[in-house]
Amino acid sequence: MTSTTPDHLPSVSLGHASEPGLRVPQLGFGVWEVPDSEVGAALARALEVGYRHVDTARIYGNEAGVGRVLATTDVARDDLFVTTKLWNDDHANAREAFDSSVARLGVDVLDLYLIHWPAPGQDTFVQAWTTMLELHREGRVRSVGVCNFQPAHLQRLLDETGVLPSINQIELSPYLQQRELRAFHAEHDIVTEAWSPLAVRAGLLDDPVLAQIAASHGVSPAQVVLRWHLELGNVVLTRSVTPSRISDNFDIFGFQLAAGDHEALGSLDRGRRTGPDPDRFWA
Repeated sequence: MTSTTPDHLPSVSLGHASEPGLRVPQLGFGVWEVPDSEVGAALARALEVGYRHVDTARIYGNEAGVGRVLATTDVARDDLFVTTKLWNDDHANAREAFDSSVARLGVDVLDLYLIHWPAPGQDTFVQAWTTMLELHREGRVRSVGVCNFQPAHLQRLLDETGVLPSINQIELSPYLQQRELRAFHAEHDIVTEAWSPLAVRAGLLDDPVLAQIAASHGVSPAQVVLRWHLELGNVVLTRSVTPSRISDNFDIFGFQLAAGDHEALGSLDRGRRTGPDPDRFWA
C-alpha cells in the first residue's frame, strides 16, 4: 500500500494520554446511524475523496463493516486514524470491550479509544478511564479520550488519576457553542471534537444568517459550518451515505471565513441540544 494522505488535510496534535507527536485529522467521517450493511460503501467513498479519520463505536453496530473496509482499502494503515468508543454498560469491563472492538475492526493497534458517555449515575467512568490508561501504557491504543464529558467530569478524572483525556468529543454547533466547556479544554490542552456539527435536527441549515454567509462565498450552508469548526481549531465529524454529500462535506478547503462571518456565527448560540444532556443521560 502507498501513502495517499491528502496534503491539504489539516490535523491537530493530541497530548496527555497519547503517543508523542500523534496528530488527528481535523475532518473526520462518522458512521453513527449507518447500518453495517451500508457502511462499507459510504466509508469507501469517504476514503476515495480524501477522508483519513473514521469514527465508529460499539453501540453503532457497524465496527465489523468498518473493519471490512480497512482490510480491503488501498489506503495505507499508517495514513488512517481509527476511533471507536466504550459504551455505558461496559465501563466495568473496559478491557474486554476493547478486545472485542479491535477484533471487529481488525486492527492491531487502535488510534483512539473514547468513553462514550460519563453516565454519572453509574459512577463508573473513573474505573473505565483507569483501564483505558492501562491499555494506552501497554501500547494497544495510541490515545485515549472521552465524549460528552462536562467540566466536573473532566476535573474528577484529573483529581483521581492525574491524567486528562487527549480529546473530548461533544455535541457542538453554532446553535450549541459550549463556550465554558471549550474554555476548560483550552486551559487544559484537551482537543475539542464536534459531533452533530450541522445541528440538522435543530434546523441550523435553514437559518437565514447562515444562508447569507454561504451565498457570499458561493458554498452551501453545511460547508460554511464545517469550515467554521476547522477555523476554530476543532476536530469535526461529518456523516452521510450519499456520495455527492460525502464529497461536498470534504470540499471545504477552497475558501476562508471573514471576521464578520465568525461574529455572525458566534451570535447564533441558542444552547440548543439535539442529543441527550450528559448530566442526565444514564444518570
